[in-house]
Amino acid sequence: MTNRDAAEERARRGGSLVPTHTTAAFFDLDKTIIATSSAFAFGREFLNNGLISPTEALQLSLAKASYMVAGQTSQQMDSTRDQLTDMIRGWSVDEVKDIARETMNSVVTPAIYAEARELIRYHRAAGHEIVIVSASAAPLVELIAEELGIDNVVATELEVVDGRFTGQITRYLKGAEKAAAVLDITASHNIDLGASFAYSDSATDIPMLELVGNPVAVNPDRGLKKHAADHGWDVRAFKNPVPLFVMPGAKEVGIGASVVAGVAACIAGGLWLAQHHGLLKLPKP
Repeated sequence: MTNRDAAEERARRGGSLVPTHTTAAFFDLDKTIIATSSAFAFGREFLNNGLISPTEALQLSLAKASYMVAGQTSQQMDSTRDQLTDMIRGWSVDEVKDIARETMNSVVTPAIYAEARELIRYHRAAGHEIVIVSASAAPLVELIAEELGIDNVVATELEVVDGRFTGQITRYLKGAEKAAAVLDITASHNIDLGASFAYSDSATDIPMLELVGNPVAVNPDRGLKKHAADHGWDVRAFKNPVPLFVMPGAKEVGIGASVVAGVAACIAGGLWLAQHHGLLKLPKP
């Protein structure tokens, strides 16, 4: 049974097939809608509010820079997931949301691709159902979706007990799980997958992209770029804005910059954090 056949099977209710007539546009978030990582974007703000230590902030800064330069493999995504969930154990959900909301305009909004905004406007004008499907944590994804006027969000779900994160994940939306989430939405919203669109930058999202009639690779990593070429998929380059990663107190470096420049800036960003918070003492000239 193909993925599309599975979608139709899920849509059957009471022995009859529910008509699938709605066209949808499914968007990945990081490096597809925003030119950064939502998982790492608020690291400095969490440091300023005392939620993480300077050492943890340094680790996040370097991890984010590495992600923006080279992306992440499936194994690296899992490692990042484990690092972040361990870090947030015991954090107040409300405090995290308040910090993220207060700093949205300075941290995330400037990193939203103008091309992504235009696409979202196009799909909205066409009457399409717009859905963000992300491996990032739902509380952060929902804030970004709110900024974009998108009501439908499916993202990684974190366990909460007594208003605090436990450090456990109840649903991790990566790879096949993203595809399963799309199938669930297809059943509940009567979506025609053959007429629908999906956008992503990562090879880990190929299972989701394969579900729709109009898969689009956006700023694709090496694996997705090859897969798209082999299968005749549309490939698009989003360049506005063009940050590679954000270095505290500095402007973002463009995607067109060389990898050497990116790595140099990565090191500079790490050293800035280390010096600024007393983790590294450099000798005076």
